[in-house]
Amino acid sequence: MKIEQIYTGCLAQGAYYIESEGEVAIIDPLREVEPYIKRAKDADAKIKYIFETHFHADFVSGHVTLSEKSGAPIVYGPNANPSFDAIIATDGQEFQLGNITITALHTPGHTMESTTYLLRDAHGKDHAIFSGDTLFLGDVGRPDLAQKAASMTKEDLAGILYDSLREKIMPLADDVIVYPAHGAGSACGKNMMKETVDTLGNQKKMNYALRADMTKAEFIQEVTDGLLPPPKYFPLNVKMNKEGYEDIATVLDRGTRALSPDEFEEAANETEALVLDVRHQDEFVNKHIPRSIFIGLNGDFAPWVGALIADTKQPLLLVTPQGKEEETVTRLSRVGFDGTIGYLSGGISAWIEAGKEKDSIISIMASEVKDRLKTDKIPFFDVRKDGEYQSEHVLDAKHAPLSNINEYLSEFPKDKPFFVHCAGGYRSVIAASILKSRGIHNLIDIKGGFGAIKTTGLPITDYVCPTTLKN
Repeated sequence: MKIEQIYTGCLAQGAYYIESEGEVAIIDPLREVEPYIKRAKDADAKIKYIFETHFHADFVSGHVTLSEKSGAPIVYGPNANPSFDAIIATDGQEFQLGNITITALHTPGHTMESTTYLLRDAHGKDHAIFSGDTLFLGDVGRPDLAQKAASMTKEDLAGILYDSLREKIMPLADDVIVYPAHGAGSACGKNMMKETVDTLGNQKKMNYALRADMTKAEFIQEVTDGLLPPPKYFPLNVKMNKEGYEDIATVLDRGTRALSPDEFEEAANETEALVLDVRHQDEFVNKHIPRSIFIGLNGDFAPWVGALIADTKQPLLLVTPQGKEEETVTRLSRVGFDGTIGYLSGGISAWIEAGKEKDSIISIMASEVKDRLKTDKIPFFDVRKDGEYQSEHVLDAKHAPLSNINEYLSEFPKDKPFFVHCAGGYRSVIAASILKSRGIHNLIDIKGGFGAIKTTGLPITDYVCPTTLKN
């Protein structure tokens, strides 16, 4: 028996390759499926099943394409109603894979079709669970995303999740291994550990949601407390996972079309495409196409695209580092953004050589900020998350979190300079690009963000430990 966790850091997502006696099961595959097919081929094995733990909201699964290419059926748990052919397992239904079995345990609560898959080894011993978004390490799935449970409140779903955990998962032995669908950084939970594999016994000790003496009322309160609104692209990803989508090869062919500066400009005008610049923030600050939006590949690229662009149907034109065109289109497609129609051949250098208009961002070192403040009273805008800001911030700084910065546009000065910063410099440049695209150009980015500001001696609020704050 072989179990391989295939972890994708930018999505904080774990897919799984399970092999036994020449038969393979894939659980929650990514959109690009060739790596799974190659693994099976190299092992002289056949993909027998594709298991989906639920209709994912934060990424587009590769289940449809993988089924088409491998011939393996897609398996969902009870209550699932996809638009394509699939096996809808009953609670407790077993699937033979070589000399092991995988049992579907219906564990609703995160969504109503959520299912945990229990793997028993060749001796019939419970070995591992693939818990999807039902059970994370250190947390459980948020109970406010179920698209087919519109008549139910998040409190109703949290109560159902409480029962699922205590009736289906907690009775299992402590040595059972837990393989979740996500780790720290995912928007599908609040409090996940950085580890990606653990034992159930340790989770019973470490995970607040698995406390043995926890009442249902306490669970509901703790699980629903402090939930931030889900990203707007989540329902669109659920729809794609439920109804199907284009083959990623088609998306790549369309998205990796090289365009000259003139062709790029013409495409932008004709399609109203958004120009997305994914280079390093320092390169974007130095020079970029006017009104383009920066979201760099070197940060939490896909989640920020989903949170800030939101509409997966939005046509996109790319400015990328050389050789990163296919990677960019692939990473966009993972979260359902299939509308890329080409990239700027030759990059920003070709754009400038063609005599096209360019823009830049005023960006200064934190050490220069104090000098500017000696002659001007310049306000600070902090675009970090709520918890980061509440924990510690520049005295009198205004808070405009990047995730919903458009709601704060009226608060930014229109006729005098202001500073904008995040923790280290990545998010502030995203914010600056959005503000400039909205006609707000009088901003000054602070290089190195809050980390650099703290070294300057500027007045900072008293530190409050993040663990004492609500998420």
